[in-house]
Amino acid sequence: MQKFFIFPLLLLCFASCKTAIYNSDKSSSLNYKSLTIDTLFQDEISIRAIELDNNKIWYTANKGRFGFFNMDSNFKKEIILSKDSLKLEFRSIAQTMDNLYIVNVGSPAVLYKISKNELDPKLVYQENNDKVFFDSMKFWDHDNGIAMGDPISNCLNIIITKDGGNSWHKIPCEKLPKTEEGEAAFAASNTNIIIKGNSTWIVSGGKKSRVFHSPDRALNWKVYETPIVQGKAMTGIFTADFYNEKLGFVAGGNYDVQGQNFANKAVTTNGGKTWKLIAENLGFGYASCVQYVPESKGNSLVVVGTSGVYYSANAGKTWKLLSEDTSFYTLRFINENTAIAAGKNKMVRLNFK
Repeated sequence: MQKFFIFPLLLLCFASCKTAIYNSDKSSSLNYKSLTIDTLFQDEISIRAIELDNNKIWYTANKGRFGFFNMDSNFKKEIILSKDSLKLEFRSIAQTMDNLYIVNVGSPAVLYKISKNELDPKLVYQENNDKVFFDSMKFWDHDNGIAMGDPISNCLNIIITKDGGNSWHKIPCEKLPKTEEGEAAFAASNTNIIIKGNSTWIVSGGKKSRVFHSPDRALNWKVYETPIVQGKAMTGIFTADFYNEKLGFVAGGNYDVQGQNFANKAVTTNGGKTWKLIAENLGFGYASCVQYVPESKGNSLVVVGTSGVYYSANAGKTWKLLSEDTSFYTLRFINENTAIAAGKNKMVRLNFK
């Protein structure tokens, strides 16, 4: 029998506090002229995965924690999961209409299905291997989902569900492209997997940094080279996003040289088959998360990382620093003017004007 313990923490955020504002040069051609940052809550926490669900922001974090923040009531509910004596760290989260799914990064990998109403975690998958390390998870629809992790043998560790997350099955290596020595992935912001329609992309990093693509929900795969910096353990693609099935953006860099702002961002216009470096020696260095701005026709992007919050209004050709706050690991847009960001010790609302 599997054992886990649940410790509910009910917290009220007493007020949303405005913590930062940056006004860009009035002569700038950017659409966004200013950024305000409203703090939703602060805690000793590390958040690398969030999901937006109407007025709620679901999140997973270190020390076995997951929960939500209700933006209407400024109410936070957090639950701590533990399994036997294991220390769990959740860097991935996915959702359907009724359920959440979270997976631990290390060994053993434990994946839970959680009802949004009852918040009752059910262990639906476990994998024991010294090499297991899950990086990201997404769902195509109510029944079909995918999670990926670092290679255990000579391919990415990819598992899929076809029954709403009740059971998960590993894709055999013979059905996947082979990985290279030292090729893995980074659980930086739950943006290793991107889904648009039936198309799925997975990005890798390390000594080899490539883009894996499936046009048919993980049935068939091809892998494509990228010009992103690679060759060392902490180099490569850390984050990706696609605006549609053709236009995509990858970013990352060299985590050991975080100010390096060349060979750390690239764009595709053909669905990931080929990639071109962009904004060389311009803008941000190491990036943890990149997201396209909704309703921007693929022209606007926002990046967070150790250089701060950066914005591009011309598909990534040039970038503008909007905030010097370097504490954010991940972000998701609510609409074209508002996003939620989270990271070290806080979750915030970004208001672009």
